[in-house]
Amino acid sequence: MVFDALDDGGHEQVSYFSDPETGLQSIVAIHDTTLGPGLGGTRILDYESEDAALEDVLRLSGAMTLKAAAADLDLGGAKAVILGDPAEIKTEALLEAYGRAVECLGGRYITSVDVNSGVDDMEIVRRTTDHVVGLRDGLGDPSPITATGVLAGIRACVEHEYGADSLDDVEVVVQGLGKVGSALASDLIARGAAVTISDVSEDNVERFLAEHDADVVAPDAVYDEPCDVFAPCAIGGVVNDETVSRFDCDVVAGAANNVLAERRHAGALADRGILYAPDYVINAGGLITVAEEHRGGNRETAFERAKAIQDRLLSMIERAEDAGTTVLQAADDYANERIERGERTTPAVAGD
Repeated sequence: MVFDALDDGGHEQVSYFSDPETGLQSIVAIHDTTLGPGLGGTRILDYESEDAALEDVLRLSGAMTLKAAAADLDLGGAKAVILGDPAEIKTEALLEAYGRAVECLGGRYITSVDVNSGVDDMEIVRRTTDHVVGLRDGLGDPSPITATGVLAGIRACVEHEYGADSLDDVEVVVQGLGKVGSALASDLIARGAAVTISDVSEDNVERFLAEHDADVVAPDAVYDEPCDVFAPCAIGGVVNDETVSRFDCDVVAGAANNVLAERRHAGALADRGILYAPDYVINAGGLITVAEEHRGGNRETAFERAKAIQDRLLSMIERAEDAGTTVLQAADDYANERIERGERTTPAVAGD
């Protein structure tokens, strides 16, 4: 299966690591290093099977290649998974063993935080490798920078749809009030947008309303709420066969990953006259932050690079219109052309 998956996905290298003493079982997938070392987080999950873990890490690493290239970063795409229940397996010894695994890849892979791995974990990983970002002395919480990038993407869509990037009285539904969603909703309100919020957590809603004036819509009715912009900032797959006909908006643009249940749903939105901003383009603020940390930059520069998403997305929208395709396809083309123009600095490796 591994060799077939490498051929199908175009991955350069897939490495399996096992350390019986600590219980470490990990897979690192390096998808493409044409533009630079592969950077991607480490996900710790109790997968149903090794095949499921492999499928996940291959999919995620390929997505990171597009995300980095579309953000104009000199980085490639990679991802890692550690198999097991984090509550049971995550020890300092295991994380140190994982750091040694990352170190032996010679800098082709740079790891960071992801699902069930946080800053404290990366501090332990740093004991045994220098190829790690998202650290305590790094650039801090990327959520505000991610929200800034999503806001820039929304402004691009509003400018295209309505002829001006002013958000005054633009009606936006924000689904999900996590760190990024709540920051985005706050930024939108500060810029004059009329914001409606929705979250499965009543505590999140009450916390937001204690500081801001916003309307509220129930989670089960959020897809039917009339608005100009629908901003999914919670779970993925919210644009699917069941919801696509329910949207009453002109734009879908949010911070959530994998907004589309399937790629074909970008076309389904376009058929309804709804502009979809590819999630990996506008939610790249987290990657921009750790990339800036990696190059020794600062938080201000990361914010400026996130703001640049507005012009980049506008060019992708224009390109899609010229080609008669979706913005998703235009974004893919933009990213792949950057990679094709790049110069490979390390030889491709079929697998370890």
